[in-house]
Amino acid sequence: MKILIADDHRLVIEAVKAKLSELEPGIEFVLAMSVDELLAGATDDLDLALIDLNMPGADGQAHIDEIRQRHPAVPVIVLSGYEDPAIMRSALERGVLGFIPKAYSPDVMLSAVRLVLAGGVYVPPMMLTAVPPGIVAGMAQQPGTESLVRGGAAGGGGSGSGQTLEHLRSVLTERQVEVLQLLSQGKPNKLIGRSLGISEGTVKIHLAAIFRALNVRNRTEAVVAAQALTEAQQA
Repeated sequence: MKILIADDHRLVIEAVKAKLSELEPGIEFVLAMSVDELLAGATDDLDLALIDLNMPGADGQAHIDEIRQRHPAVPVIVLSGYEDPAIMRSALERGVLGFIPKAYSPDVMLSAVRLVLAGGVYVPPMMLTAVPPGIVAGMAQQPGTESLVRGGAAGGGGSGSGQTLEHLRSVLTERQVEVLQLLSQGKPNKLIGRSLGISEGTVKIHLAAIFRALNVRNRTEAVVAAQALTEAQQA
């Protein structure tokens, strides 16, 4: 396995490197402390890239876009000191497969990396109260059910519309609801199919229906919405 770690603090790099060494023996690490070193060290044969947002040479998230364009098959996780949900959402919308705040524990980071390596998407729990605009649009809240957005936490005003798992059950099949619940755990298609005894192709068909019901554009937005719906259901 070959993993790139890009951060401008040597102590952070060494700590991340030590924790990721638990994944398997013999991992090859590529280290970068600036955007120039990041661009020079990134290659198509990387199994994973963990990249800080704030490092020498960075211009917003342009270096994330550059890596995504140059090496689209390489899974990218942002490891950052920022905890602003808007910044997290912006990174996820760029196609990164996870956003790990540096305030999180090393064990959480390791679990998030394992999830991404398995084909999933890691979304920080704090994003669940800041669901992207449009994810819950278009369906009025049903009487007697809890709102997805609690206490107006979605921000940005909006119409006050919301969805619940109960309402989705009226527009999705029972199997699609099961797929949605597994999706909320960040599980990749292969594990969803294995859990339900269906093929990956069938999972993709169900996901297409779920995307339409949630009014989302991609899997990342669907994971955020599904996790938020599950949280609202359990509250």
